[in-house]
Amino acid sequence: MSDDIIEPRRDYTTDTLSSEQLAGSPVEQFRVWMQQARDANIIDASAMALATADQSGQPHVRIVLLKKFDEAGVVWYTYQESDKGAQLAQNPQASVLFYWCQLERQVRIEGTVKKLPQSDGDEYFYSRPEGSRFSAAASIQSTPVKNRQVLESKVAELHKQYPDGNVPRPSVWGGYLLEPSRYEFWQGRADRLHDRFIYTQSTPGQWQTQRLSP
Repeated sequence: MSDDIIEPRRDYTTDTLSSEQLAGSPVEQFRVWMQQARDANIIDASAMALATADQSGQPHVRIVLLKKFDEAGVVWYTYQESDKGAQLAQNPQASVLFYWCQLERQVRIEGTVKKLPQSDGDEYFYSRPEGSRFSAAASIQSTPVKNRQVLESKVAELHKQYPDGNVPRPSVWGGYLLEPSRYEFWQGRADRLHDRFIYTQSTPGQWQTQRLSP
């Protein structure tokens, strides 16, 4: 196998993570790291890799944008009859990964996923830029399409139909909530001796931390 595109291993020396530095809850720890990523002007700091698996066990992963996080979990929005929507209907377990290269950090969050109420989908959908709303209404996500012109024509037709910009939210477009059962915080360190800590939930609202070998 050619190694022409393999980058040389680099050392990680930006920061450290110790048990004394960890916040009492994973939500607070995540909030701190997310804010630091934003303060560092990292592009798309809220981008996360969402991993799902279908009934056969085949994993699938793609990038989506985090829209909300709190003690309940992490939220994103999508077309709920897309590939990922079908996979979550079959197997409502998922994992998300945040990777902030400049800070040499990763966060993994695992848990159970459920749909959010339709009213929640309305609130977010109508807060989006007009172009995004029309594109979401025109595109049946994950289905084959002949060419880009077909999509652009659908968008143009919707603009004619709704000249005031108030295109309706598709009934199958909405939000998901991942309710975490496990968080992992990874800080790159020199010589591959990285810092890894997990939070696991012993009882609802009660989290235990543990250091993992890198």
